[in-house]
Amino acid sequence: MPKNINDMDMLIFICLCLWSLNGVFVADAVKSESVTEGESVSLNSSLTQIQTHEEIEWKLAELLIAKVKKNKESKFYSNTAAGRFRDRLKLDQTGSLTIINSRTTDSGLYTVSSSRTDTTINTINLTVYARLPVPVISGNSSSSSSSSSSSSSSSSSSCSLVCSAVNVSHVTLSWFKGNSVFSSIRVSDLSSRSDLLLHLECVDDSYSCVLNNPIRNQTQHLNNTQLCHTCAADRIHCCGFTEAVIRLALSALVGVATVAVLVYDIRSRSLQQKKSVQKYPSNSD
Repeated sequence: MPKNINDMDMLIFICLCLWSLNGVFVADAVKSESVTEGESVSLNSSLTQIQTHEEIEWKLAELLIAKVKKNKESKFYSNTAAGRFRDRLKLDQTGSLTIINSRTTDSGLYTVSSSRTDTTINTINLTVYARLPVPVISGNSSSSSSSSSSSSSSSSSSCSLVCSAVNVSHVTLSWFKGNSVFSSIRVSDLSSRSDLLLHLECVDDSYSCVLNNPIRNQTQHLNNTQLCHTCAADRIHCCGFTEAVIRLALSALVGVATVAVLVYDIRSRSLQQKKSVQKYPSNSD
């Protein structure tokens, strides 16, 4: 028991400070949610149930968007949100908020508070990403026109490709060879068109272009051999001088070995015939 009234006041003061700090800690624990536009997302109130006479409020930044009381109908404030959430919000009896058919404009900091404690009980940073288009692989026309003015040997030994994506933001555009990143660029602001060049001596089916954000990706594989000559074709038609000499030497060795076998066979047959004549002389002798 406290010895005097001053001790009692101090105890009450400490309890109030701890209660206040508890509310601050909960508010500072910001959670993150990510979703692709068009999908539904549920924002958890962190409550198991709403208490009697308790009122739950949801805000986007400082904008009140929804509230609910125990066993009472939810109330939504679509008009104050410039109509952005009209007919797209739902609240359950735990106070959790569901956004239906999400849009990129729904991104932001959501807070839920309780009238019982008059504090923020959960804070969620929601990011709604735009749908990703499939990247397009094409020949680099600027490189083709410049290479046409150079020598035919140099233009036929190189290949220039471009991977493109339109109307994208906060994405990464990358060239892959197998599972390894060959090159990449980061697109932060909304861009009408983003290009990533790739220069090669020849191509095969291990190359692909990938467009991705933190939660989704779209991949386009390089399988159009009309854009570039393949490495297999190079190996067949572009033999070096050393390989040609080796092939010629091997052919000559095979020819010499064949002649040697034939000569040996003829001499063996002739020797056998002579031995037969000596062993069995004719009757006329």
